[in-house]
Amino acid sequence: MFTGIVQSKAEVFHIKLHNDLMHLTVSCDLAYLTNLEIGASVAINGVCLTAVAFGEAENGSGYIQFDVIDETLNVTNLGAIKEGDFVNLERSLKAGDEIGGHMVSGHIHCQASVFNIKKTPENCAITFELPNQWHEYLFSKGFIAINGCSLTLGAVEENRFTVHLIPETLGRTNIGLLDLGDYVNIECDQQTMTIVETVKKLKLSDKGLG
Repeated sequence: MFTGIVQSKAEVFHIKLHNDLMHLTVSCDLAYLTNLEIGASVAINGVCLTAVAFGEAENGSGYIQFDVIDETLNVTNLGAIKEGDFVNLERSLKAGDEIGGHMVSGHIHCQASVFNIKKTPENCAITFELPNQWHEYLFSKGFIAINGCSLTLGAVEENRFTVHLIPETLGRTNIGLLDLGDYVNIECDQQTMTIVETVKKLKLSDKGLG
């Protein structure tokens, strides 16, 4: 599990494709390797991946390697990343950690595209568009994870939603690097999904269809 509080932008250092498997290596500060173990879960752009190797690079920075399977490449935006791109990194939640965002599983539901970007000196509002079947889990002031970043939903209109970002979020995450048409990973809030699905089943039961 994760908190949705992105710890760092990590540069994609190396990508090697072998059949339907991607060997992904990201560069990060050595501090993020503290107490890391092979097999540990790390969220990359909100995707829960397993660390298969890590260490110190020749330039003094740290690196973490992952194996990304075909299903993950198809469902998430990791299939489109290139060497030199920046991805969001978060180590998994430990007992006693503060949950500053919301509980995030690292299981991506869909991708959303950047529909509009509106920037002012103090604020940035980004509107995203996602597949129609997911809009029922979006509510104004509810939670959503975008590329692993826990955010509060602003306006929600059909299959489009807007989030408002402070400079800290723009600087710490790769959301500040987005352009129109770019795709992000979306994880809907699991608690909201559970409530929506429960209500739907209750309505069907009341109609004698359950």
